[in-house]
Amino acid sequence: MAEKFVYLIGVAVGVVALLILILVPSSFSYLEYHEFGFVKRKTTGEVSLDKVYGSGRYAIGPDHMFKTFTSSAHVVYMDNIDVFASDKLEVTMSATFQYFLREEDLADLHKAYDIYYAPIMKTSAVDALKGASTIHSTRDFIRNRKEIEADLFKAVRERLGGKCCEKDCGTPGNPSCYSGCKAYSTCTKSDKGLFASVRYFQLGQVKIPMDVEGRFLQALILNEQTEREHFLQEATVVRKETEGLVKDIINEAHEISQNATAQANLILSQANATATQTLENAQMTGLRTLFNGLGISMTDNHKMSFNYLRNLKDLSNLHMAVDFNSLMVGPLKSP
Repeated sequence: MAEKFVYLIGVAVGVVALLILILVPSSFSYLEYHEFGFVKRKTTGEVSLDKVYGSGRYAIGPDHMFKTFTSSAHVVYMDNIDVFASDKLEVTMSATFQYFLREEDLADLHKAYDIYYAPIMKTSAVDALKGASTIHSTRDFIRNRKEIEADLFKAVRERLGGKCCEKDCGTPGNPSCYSGCKAYSTCTKSDKGLFASVRYFQLGQVKIPMDVEGRFLQALILNEQTEREHFLQEATVVRKETEGLVKDIINEAHEISQNATAQANLILSQANATATQTLENAQMTGLRTLFNGLGISMTDNHKMSFNYLRNLKDLSNLHMAVDFNSLMVGPLKSP
């Protein structure tokens, strides 16, 4: 009897241990680093929206599992979307944007769309693109691409995220608040859009109708030709002005050169005259001193003879000699 009792106890302990080995591991559920979600009961399918669980391992029981959502960026490609510009012409564009689900609004997202929100996000974004494109002309799509991209980004962001700021925007580690959004604490459910935050937007290829493109290219060519003619005319005017300036400078330089030459000649003439006058004065002073020293008067014939001989001496083509017959100095006579 005792052995049977021990056997039953052993069986019970084994069953309990087996249940522990089975139930304990199955009580843990995992969320990957790019996921968050709600706890869902397996038997009834009921989802608890009281708490959003982030990535990690949780002991939620063997009858529970996680209903997961992607916490990383959702990338949406919108290719060859046909829109109408303000001038009623059709434009085909491609764009890409990245959005994130808001953890604080995940319960509202689940109530509205469950896990089938992705097609709704894309459809709503396409509608926003079409609506925002109608305020721009076809020419704007060609010339003002940066402005177009900013307006389309704003339209998609407000369609998916509403006018409500993200809960912790502007704080360290979180994206900045965009201009004009409402503080999260003052937002109502209708202010939150589709409960997603569009943080990035890229405008891709833009195609305009061929006839419009042809006219636009022709207009660009005409503008370039007009600018070319304008530049050529400006170049001609500048050349003429430059030639006139060169002639003026040459004439001014020639005038300055002539004035300088005339002034130099005047200074040289004045210097020569002054030198001659100084020399004559010196000679007169010297002769006066000589005559006074020799006792020769101003009316003396010897003075006249001296002056005559001095003047003859200055002649380069005259050769002087002494006439021994008369003992007089005079021009050399031919035999």
